[in-house]
Amino acid sequence: MTFWRSVAAQASSLRVRLLLAFALLGVTTTAVVASGSYFQARTVILQQAQDAAVMSLTDQLTKVYPIAQLPPTQNDLDLLAQRLSDREGFAVVIYRDMRAQGSQTPAPLSPELRAEVGDGQIAWQRVSQHGRPWLLIGTQLRLERPDGTAHPSGLEVYSVRDLVPEQQSIDQLATRAWWTGGLSLLLAVLLALLSARGVLRPVRDLGRAARRLGEGDLSTRLTVRGVDELADVARTFNDTAGTLERQVGELRRMESDARRFVADVSHELRTPLAAMTAVTDVLDEEAEHLPGDAGRAARLVSQETQNLTHLVNDLIEISRFDSGTARLALDDVDVGAAVTATLRIRGWTDRVRADLPPAVVARLDPRRLDVIVANLVGNAFRHGAEPVTVRVSADPDWVTIEVADQGPGLDPEVLPHVFDRFYKADTARTRSEGSGLGLAISWENARLHRHGERRGALVAGNAPGGGAVFTLRLPRETTDTGGAR
Repeated sequence: MTFWRSVAAQASSLRVRLLLAFALLGVTTTAVVASGSYFQARTVILQQAQDAAVMSLTDQLTKVYPIAQLPPTQNDLDLLAQRLSDREGFAVVIYRDMRAQGSQTPAPLSPELRAEVGDGQIAWQRVSQHGRPWLLIGTQLRLERPDGTAHPSGLEVYSVRDLVPEQQSIDQLATRAWWTGGLSLLLAVLLALLSARGVLRPVRDLGRAARRLGEGDLSTRLTVRGVDELADVARTFNDTAGTLERQVGELRRMESDARRFVADVSHELRTPLAAMTAVTDVLDEEAEHLPGDAGRAARLVSQETQNLTHLVNDLIEISRFDSGTARLALDDVDVGAAVTATLRIRGWTDRVRADLPPAVVARLDPRRLDVIVANLVGNAFRHGAEPVTVRVSADPDWVTIEVADQGPGLDPEVLPHVFDRFYKADTARTRSEGSGLGLAISWENARLHRHGERRGALVAGNAPGGGAVFTLRLPRETTDTGGAR
């Protein structure tokens, strides 16, 4: 199947189509011209031979006309046949049942020809006998009356001419026509190759340049040759590539500035946030002793400070992903034990149904695994419904962790954007309980784990019976320490 697809692709290529078009044009033109010339020359040759034979027969008949007496004797017929025969042909003379001819060669007289001659007409016919062409011309001699008028005598005279020389000339014309056709076809193929080369070279250059441009080499340009349509295409491509390079460069600069801004702001906020966290720790201790609104305000400030701290930490983590500086600290991890530790530290052990087979060991970053599982389980608690289930499974190449809840599930319009940064399924909701970066960070952490062509992945979906399902797949033997996106 692959072979035939390859053959079909080659047959439909522009080069092959150009060759076929030129060849078809050359063959058609040659066939029309050669066949037209052949038939015209053939007609001229045969017509000249026919006219010459008719004139020769007429001249010869004038020498023996008129007939002295009727009916003629056999000797008269033999003598007349001999006198009308020459080196270009022989004559056949027929009078009723008597017949004479000037050669031993059988004369292929047809009934149709004899019928026309019997009606008093001059008739001719080309026939082939045993592969040999003949020209037959027949007429009926007229008998002169005493009053000077003439009437048909019943004496039929036929001139039989050999057309072999003419046939040889015609065969030579046919051979030349075939040779002309073959040479024209060869010339058409050569012209097609040259034309295809001239047309396809800029097309191939354009294809290669488009591929390089698609691969990110925005400095790609074409060499403009000539002033034809292909040169216009090359100039248009260069203008488009230049515009794209400028726009992408500006976007990259803006993106770099935005990332640097976020990273700088996040790092600058860490110091005042550390001081604020220390103050809120004191407020937390004194909140119970503060009266009414003061106590609620202290707890609110403490909670918002923690949220801000989490947001800044998430932004710093995102900036590491964007800059390609995120690295993995790999270790051999018992996945089931690591998931259990994540649930226990956050007090979720009693709220989560865990299916964790023992001795599932994988080489990965335990801190990032903890972040992923915590984000997925916390997301299930916030937006789904209990009970929340965590299942671990493994094969020789992959470790799979599945987090499911019993909530309403994810809307089909939400699924493509679940891992987008700051994405809100409810646009009317101005704030969310988290930073809006948890799932995005989990997705990036999953992709950091690689082994050769295998790369970690985090996928969102819905269970058949309802509820959201997040599936994390990590290679069991991670060897890439991250960095590249």
